[in-house]
Amino acid sequence: MNKKELLEGYKKEEQILISKVLDKLEETKQKNKITNTDFLDGYQMRICQDILKKIKFENYISFGGYEEAERKILIFYPEKLKDIGKFSGKEILDSDHNLLIEDKIFLDKLCAIRIRVPNELKGQYTHKNYLGMVMKLGVVREKVGDILVQDIGADIIILPEIEKYLVNSLGQLTRLRKATIEKIEINQIEKVESKTKEYQIIVSALRLDNVIAELARTSRVNAKEIILQERVFVNFKNETRLTKQVNEGDIITIRGKGRFKILEIVGNTQKGRYILKIEKYV
Repeated sequence: MNKKELLEGYKKEEQILISKVLDKLEETKQKNKITNTDFLDGYQMRICQDILKKIKFENYISFGGYEEAERKILIFYPEKLKDIGKFSGKEILDSDHNLLIEDKIFLDKLCAIRIRVPNELKGQYTHKNYLGMVMKLGVVREKVGDILVQDIGADIIILPEIEKYLVNSLGQLTRLRKATIEKIEINQIEKVESKTKEYQIIVSALRLDNVIAELARTSRVNAKEIILQERVFVNFKNETRLTKQVNEGDIITIRGKGRFKILEIVGNTQKGRYILKIEKYV
C-alpha cells in the first residue's frame, strides 16, 4: 500500500499528521536509528496506530512519561533492535505498545519542567493557566505533553528540545517571577490522580445526539450542531453521526464541555428511558 492510498479518506489535517509520522518512520529505516514524533492526543494516536497496523509496522512504542498519560509520543526503533530481548519481550510493552518499564534509552526522549510557586500562590493556577503560560512563550502545543497540576505548582512534560528555553523563559512571566523552575528527569514527575465526579443522566435513546444533549446540558437542536461542528469525539475518534449508538465504557469528549465516560447503563425508567451512570473528568 503506497502513501497516496494510505491517505485516502482522511481529512487534510489528518493527512498532514500521517505524512509527518510516516516521514519519521522512514527516517528510522533509512538511518537505522531511533526517532520520535511530537506529542499526540488520543485521537491523533488512534489514527497513527491504525496506519501503523495497515502497513504492519511493529517496531514502535507509545510513551507519555507515565502509564496514564493522555498525550504521548510515538518512538520508532530500527530492525536491528528487534532481536534484543528487552525490546521483544512482553515485559516492556503492553498490547497497545505502551512502555511499561523504565528504560533509559526511551526515558531520555522526554523530560519535564517543575514549577513550584510561593505559599501565597498555592492553589491559584489551573491546568489552563500553566498551558497558557507556556503557549504565551511561543511554544506550540505539539511540544508539550501532560501537565500535572498540584496546589504547590506543576510538572510539565515536554520534549527535551525546548527544555532550556522554558527554564530560562518561564521565570520572566509576571505570574512566575517568584516561582522556582527547574528541569527534572521524566521518571521524577509527581503523578496526580485524576479528579472525577459521578452522576446519572436519563435519555430516551442511546443515540449520540440524545446523550450529547444531556452531557452538554443543552437542547437536542444545539447538540446536533455541536456534533456537526466536529466538536465530539467518541473513544478519541471524531464522530459526526447523530444516530451512532453509545455503549458502556465509551469515552466521550466534547470540546468546550469536557470529557465523560459512560460507566454503566443502569437500567430503564417506567417509561422506557435509559438511565446512564456517567463519570466526568473535572
